[in-house]
Amino acid sequence: MRDMSRRASFYLALASAAVILASIAASQTLLGLSLVALVAGGGPIRFPPFRLPLAVFFLITVAAALASGDPPGAMPQIKKFFVFAIVLVIYSTFDGIRHVRALVFGWAGIASLSAGLGILQFVERWQEAIKERANNYDFFLYARITGFSSHWMTFGGEEMIVLLVLASFLLFSDRRKFKIFGWPMLALLLAAVTLGMTRSVFLLGVPLGFGYLLWSRRRVLLIAAVAVGAIGIAASPRAIQERAVSAIRPHGEDSNTHRAICRAVGWEMVKAHPWLGLGPEQVRKQFNSYIPPSVPRPLPVGWYGHLHNIYLQYAAERGIFGLLAILWLIGKVMRDFIVCLRTGAPGPEVSAILHGAIAMILGVLAEGFFEYNLGDSEVLTLFLSVIACGYVAIRCATPAAVTVIAAKSAQGDLLCGSRTTGF
Repeated sequence: MRDMSRRASFYLALASAAVILASIAASQTLLGLSLVALVAGGGPIRFPPFRLPLAVFFLITVAAALASGDPPGAMPQIKKFFVFAIVLVIYSTFDGIRHVRALVFGWAGIASLSAGLGILQFVERWQEAIKERANNYDFFLYARITGFSSHWMTFGGEEMIVLLVLASFLLFSDRRKFKIFGWPMLALLLAAVTLGMTRSVFLLGVPLGFGYLLWSRRRVLLIAAVAVGAIGIAASPRAIQERAVSAIRPHGEDSNTHRAICRAVGWEMVKAHPWLGLGPEQVRKQFNSYIPPSVPRPLPVGWYGHLHNIYLQYAAERGIFGLLAILWLIGKVMRDFIVCLRTGAPGPEVSAILHGAIAMILGVLAEGFFEYNLGDSEVLTLFLSVIACGYVAIRCATPAAVTVIAAKSAQGDLLCGSRTTGF
């Protein structure tokens, strides 16, 4: 009975992580069921070794909520703690690389279907633009493709994460039969993120993450990729070209101005409340109170419910301590993955997972300068799932690698944190 519960927990965790690309409600329902099955199954319940920074982040979030004067208003962020349970169920129930591989190619399949739908949406929009003789740039900008997602920013973030993890498998894994299907899916994802017109994704996050992978695999590939990327942009529709150029040469009153205003407001918030911030969910409610006098009215078109920058958002909501806590967590994860890779020959698939996780983190952190991507439950779920898969891969590394990694920990137990949660 216990074995059946553990097995059910695995399949539910796998489904929860995969289906996030199509439905957040279904994903979180499956996550809850996986947790129930995991507890019912008994056996070890494991969590990767970033429990301390995560606990600090949670405590600071609660403290910021209590200090805000509006604790009930912070409940959406408190409830979001549940999303972190995806790490627990994946790390506890995934027994080997084959489980991670199944999830990666599940993601690739669903993301490819979403990308295909997005491309069809772009084609339909293009036909409408021709029919109505509309200005291509503006016509596409405010009705960008979304695939299975509810918003184009979510779509871009999801596709970017899957793209980078899949690319790592194709570059580092020795599973040739998967590459037959993987390369066409990768091409589809690249096309979708480009046609998605989200600059922080196709001009920043994807190039940085993909560049890291190529540099790590074979540096000459990076030069070839830059050339191919330049040709691709030159051959893309005019709306895409204008969108790329607008990153340095604003196309009238576009999101460049909007982002600049959000940064100015965020800085005012941090200066006024440096230690615990305004409190979770307070940025939207108090935004107008922190607009500098130098900002002209009316404000340009844009969403002012958050600051479109994860660093400013965390600092404004939860103070400098909250920002440092989440950066501590991410930094520890990166360090653990890099240490494992540097121990020498951890195996092609372990390398693929770890390089993919590092590329994904780099992409998300880069995109985060221009979007509150980790505030999106879908993107956060994918982000945490990839990290959990990275720690599963470390657990599958060679014994010599595990020994070296453990020795790097100040506690002598980097991966486990305690005897009950280890390998």
